[in-house]
Parts: sequence; C-alpha cells; structure tokens
Amino acid sequence: METISTTDRPLITIVGILGKQGRSVAQTLLQNGGYRLRGITRRLDSPEALKLSKQGVSLLDIPLTLGYKNDFVEAFRGSDSVFLMTPNIAPPQDHEQELGKQLADAAVEAGVKHIIFSSLENVDQISQGKKFAPHFTDKAKIEEYIRTLPIKSTFIYMAFFYTNLLEFYTPRIQGDTLVFPMYLPKDFRAPFVDPLTATGPAVLEILSKPDQYNGKSLPVIGDFISPQEMVDTFVRVTGKKAVYSAACTREEMLYHFPEYRTNDILVREILGMTTFAVEYGYFRNERDLEWSRKVNPHSLTWEQFLHQSGWQGQKITF
Repeated sequence: METISTTDRPLITIVGILGKQGRSVAQTLLQNGGYRLRGITRRLDSPEALKLSKQGVSLLDIPLTLGYKNDFVEAFRGSDSVFLMTPNIAPPQDHEQELGKQLADAAVEAGVKHIIFSSLENVDQISQGKKFAPHFTDKAKIEEYIRTLPIKSTFIYMAFFYTNLLEFYTPRIQGDTLVFPMYLPKDFRAPFVDPLTATGPAVLEILSKPDQYNGKSLPVIGDFISPQEMVDTFVRVTGKKAVYSAACTREEMLYHFPEYRTNDILVREILGMTTFAVEYGYFRNERDLEWSRKVNPHSLTWEQFLHQSGWQGQKITF
C-alpha cells in the first residue's frame, strides 16, 4: 500500500493554535495523520507549544492583532486551508471585525483554497438592535465579508462553552455548598459544548469534504441542558453539594462578580448575549442542530465532560 509522502499531505494553518478551539483542531488533525500543520501563537516557549513542535507542527510567532497583514500572508502561503478565529477581544476594545477581515484578505492573497472561520449569529441584525453582543455580531460581519471573497469558505458556530463555568463563572464555596452563579435562567435549556474536544472533529469533517460544506454555517453542540440540570448532574457525578444562583441581571451579575463593576460595557455584552439566547434562540431556526453530533457521536454531553475532566468545582485557567 502506498503511503502519502509528507509533502503531499495538505498543509493546514491554524490561527490561535494554543486557544481552546485551535488546540482541539491541532490534536484532531495530528491524530488523523493526513495533514501537515502550521500554527500561529505568541507562546512559542510554552509547554503546549513545545509539545506541538515535537509532533511536527511548525509554529510562527505573530501577534493576533492589527498591523500584521503581511506577516499573515507569509504565514498562510502554501496552505491548502486555514482555520481562522478572532481572539476574545473584550470591550472596550472593538477591533475584532477589522482583524477578521485582515486575516481573510491575507488568506486570499496567499493563495489559500479554503477558509474555515469560527463565527456566530448576527445578534444586532436578528434582534433589530435591541441586544448588544458585539463578540457575536462582529464575527457574523466577518463571515459576511468572507462570503464576498474569491475563496471557498465554511463557518462553524460554537455553542456556549462548558469551560466558561470552570474559567470565568466558577462556583463559590458557601459553607459546605458550591454556589453556581449562572448567566441563564434556571430552567432554560441552551446549547453547550466542550471546545477542547468538539472543535477538531467538526473541522476535520469539513476538511474532508470541502465542496460539500462550501458556504455552510454549522453549529457545534454537545448538549442541550438547563443550568439546573447542569447543577443536578454535577451533584450526581461529584457527590458534592451544589446549588444554582441566578446571574441573569446586572444586579445579580455584579453581586456574584463585583470585579466587573469597572467594566460596564463587558457586563452589557454578557447580558446582551444571554438575553439574546433566551429571547431569540442561540442559533437561527434554520440551522442544523443535529449536524455536529451526527458527524461526531463522541461529542461530550455535560455529564461525560464532568467524568472526563474530573472537574470538582475549582477555578481552572486554560
């Protein structure tokens, strides 16, 4: 049987390769073995970067910010596909749209055949300006721009991250009980996902059928679950006492997270995102909500995520 020579394997460049989504894409494609990988990160000397280098990933140090378009063109040159994502640009910074367009333009200029971009719904358009969630809307506008370019493109839409609870909305200890401050109403069932294990399989599927997925916007979901169900499942899996506590209004959010008082725009954005999901739905009605679980039956439910991660309620930084 003939084996594919190293240079015959398609080259995929991953922007933000050490982020949750980028890391997942890299791990999946490395396990698959059918691709050469290049990654962009600022942390070339981190343990994760050194591990990827040992696995044959070529890493480049380019800041993921404005003003580096020529560097991105060179980084993307020779790539068959690029996985693009814009970093978590928190208010009051607002350059996400411009950065996304710069990355897409660089891919076209470098002769890349296919862009896969991590996008989201256009909250501003769907809510007719009633909801403020620029980190959704800006991605949607980058997607709109990419669709005008002379290049194949596919878009993944990640659900709410399980990891948000571990990293940003960590339970507080009150006596012998963990209090879960949740940004969604107690019984509202929302789409959630583990970005660390679900992003890669979705991207691999798209890479394997680029023509079939050209122009598609595809949700990536692990579970539909309510905050109360999440807490009940946590209690069942860990044996710890835990309760839900609402962080759905400005007052509730600032009660649980007083450090946010200094950044009112961020509070507006979090509440804009969550009330949008409740009132309009996280995804548009026409989206295929079954797609990611069909192509990846191993996508983790919340219960599976708790078992696999071993999380016991402590704060974790990724």
